Amino acid sequence: MHGSPLMPTAVDAARFPIQPLLAEIRQRLRTGTRLVIEAPPGAGKTTQVPLALLDEPWLEGRRILVLEPRRIAARSAAEYMANQRGEAIGATIGYRIRRESKVSAATRIEVVTEGILTRLLQSDPELPGIGAIVFDEFHERHLHGDLGAALALDVQAQLRSDLRLVVMSATLDGERIARWLDAPRLTSAGRSFAVVATHPPARAGEQWPERGWPTHLRRTVTQALHENDGDVLVFLPGRREIDTARRQLADLDAHIDVVSLHGDLDIAAQRMALQAAPAGRRRIVLSTNVAESSVTLPGIRAVIDSGLAREPRFDPNSGFTRLASVSISQASADQRAGRAGRLADGRCYRLWPQSRRLEPSRSAEINQVELAPLVLELAAWGSTTLPWLDPPPVGALAQGRDILALLGAVDDDGRITAFGRRVLAFGAHPRLAAAVERANDEERALACDLVALIEARNPLRGDAARSDDVRHRLHALEASRRRDGGAGGFASADAAALAVIAQNAQAWRRQVGASMPAAGTAPASAAGDILRHAFPDRIACQQGDNPRRYQMANGRGARLHDDSALVGEPWLVIVDLRHEDRDSLVLAAAPLDESRLRDAFAHRFARVRTTRWVRETRTVEVAEEQRFGAIVLERRSVAARPEDTLPALLGAVRELGLDTLDWSAASRQLRLRVQALRGWRPELDLPDFSDRGLLDTLEDWLAPALAGTRRLDTLGADALGAALGSRLDHAMRSALDACAPRAITVPSGLERAIEYIEDGAPVLAVKLQELFGLADTPRVDGGRLALTLHLLSPGGRPIQVTQDLRSFWERTYPEVRKELKGRYPRHPWPDDPWTAKPTHRAKPRGT
Repeated sequence: MHGSPLMPTAVDAARFPIQPLLAEIRQRLRTGTRLVIEAPPGAGKTTQVPLALLDEPWLEGRRILVLEPRRIAARSAAEYMANQRGEAIGATIGYRIRRESKVSAATRIEVVTEGILTRLLQSDPELPGIGAIVFDEFHERHLHGDLGAALALDVQAQLRSDLRLVVMSATLDGERIARWLDAPRLTSAGRSFAVVATHPPARAGEQWPERGWPTHLRRTVTQALHENDGDVLVFLPGRREIDTARRQLADLDAHIDVVSLHGDLDIAAQRMALQAAPAGRRRIVLSTNVAESSVTLPGIRAVIDSGLAREPRFDPNSGFTRLASVSISQASADQRAGRAGRLADGRCYRLWPQSRRLEPSRSAEINQVELAPLVLELAAWGSTTLPWLDPPPVGALAQGRDILALLGAVDDDGRITAFGRRVLAFGAHPRLAAAVERANDEERALACDLVALIEARNPLRGDAARSDDVRHRLHALEASRRRDGGAGGFASADAAALAVIAQNAQAWRRQVGASMPAAGTAPASAAGDILRHAFPDRIACQQGDNPRRYQMANGRGARLHDDSALVGEPWLVIVDLRHEDRDSLVLAAAPLDESRLRDAFAHRFARVRTTRWVRETRTVEVAEEQRFGAIVLERRSVAARPEDTLPALLGAVRELGLDTLDWSAASRQLRLRVQALRGWRPELDLPDFSDRGLLDTLEDWLAPALAGTRRLDTLGADALGAALGSRLDHAMRSALDACAPRAITVPSGLERAIEYIEDGAPVLAVKLQELFGLADTPRVDGGRLALTLHLLSPGGRPIQVTQDLRSFWERTYPEVRKELKGRYPRHPWPDDPWTAKPTHRAKPRGT
């Protein structure tokens, strides 16, 4: 965007770099319905493209929707276009953002935030009266922007082939976007001056997020004011850091105004931030990334960049998507620096080490956030097969579906319920909307307070911020309304944060028709009784003799910290926690009334029969339990039935592995023989006796042997061998005995066992003298595979390992004979082993 909304009405459109491209934009949209426009900040795309399309014949008097990612940008863009036409806002040009609308029957260009488009599409997918949708600043890749684009493409393909779709951005991957849309791509060069970027060094303790960062910022601001004319724009991650910086810079210079710009400001303060500095004064504008590309600030000659932004990230502790301070991308850093080059050559001071490498571009929100809200939107739409630029992760979709099913917003098949439609219409996260929708008339006002508190950061400060009792935050909110600064920790709270929370709570109350704020005489369990509908998976019951340990309905454990205000409460609903390996730490919770819980969730209190394997006793225990979700409230042992124990025993074998069974040497060899023959003769289709193969088929061969028992130890080696052998029919056994025999008869007339091994030829260990007269190595697999011979001395010690017996007799035996004849003189050592009589005995005495 360009200039402030309070500029004179006579504006020359030709001064915008986008102007030479407008004719081609109009022509492309006369012959096609999709277009990608790349233009850097300051090119004029946000305001000039919609105005250029206003009188196109294909529009036929319908509206153009312009999507902006932020409320400040939406309002500012609309006001600028209205000024450019010399009209009041709400006439030809209007805007609609959350809880604020300036439109009329005459409005032809409507600037909206991204979530508004989703609501319009869900209420009437044909979008009557709308001829074009312009997705501005699409590179920010907000979840609602991606969803809105996917829904709009679906509508265009199914219902509205005449609908025009335009995607615009300063730093998007235009080629990729154009392929996704199957659309032409136009590029505007823009207009900017050179900007020199430097990295002023921080001193010890001054690097973000260390406590000394404000000092580093002040020193850099002073440097920027000295080295540049005009105003200084400072990018900070959020309102809290902006307030800290204001205090740090307040006494810098009497002729310099320190101005804030962020989404929580009222309209008047936002408009003031967008105006030029009065004559003779300079400004330091402290802004979030709202000033990165969506609005234009006049007079900026230097930029100071913290390198940080607040971006949505899924917080597993709270179960919500929260704004987190993260490093910006290189594309964002370049855009921020470009703000210093609008009027003349400028400078950018970067407050991070020059050695730090930034990611090339911003990640799509769809890959970073919790997707229960998206899943609910898709359920309402009736399809998940949308033309996504980046499809949502499968795991996050499944997790979101599970949450919605627990809330009652979707059914078992993932279809939206009537309650789910009310939740969707409410406009908050499905968890919080469910709590308000389930609240009775007396609870609605308190529910709205809770929604506003949970959506916001904890307003308590100092030691009070460590309180894990949600009611303390409620008390602070009530005290802030009374303006008495007294009870409830209000004296230790952020008054500005509470004011914003109070405004949001009031807006929610207006929406649901609860006109009065929550009274301060509610029951002690009132907050928890409402929040149980938002966090049914985090309802928790005190466990055993430890008053600080709780079991949650989702099966996880939780614990209170040492100074908890909730010790002794038998039931809690946990709003926020810190995940840990064993028991997560409760950060925020509220007590519940058990009787009301049983009334509200009667269907979740169930009596179930459970079976579990006890590793210590190697047995199966059967019990009857009363449960709430995964919380065991009562448990008593009951007699076991075969249908109870068998699955548990098979589960134990899968958990512990096959080695937990009593295998005999013969059974282990049988497994190896079968596996060997499977490799030699796959056409025989022998069963798989590997660990994986047997574990996958336990129901076929092991289950019959375990029927009627509660202990694995009752299955002996013989019974286990019989169970294993049951998998081989007569033909398989015959083939096994013929091709992979258990033993072989050697020339001495004795039978010697063959040892089968996993990777290699089977082994025959035999005394050397038992093979006298045998010329060639014995073979298996129908003569195709030579055994590995382990030739032994009369004392059973290994002499030679070979698969070539003939070569041994010819080359090695003469040397071996000399050594063994002296060591074993009572055994025969003939000169000619070919003709000697094989034997396993010593020579008779006297010979």
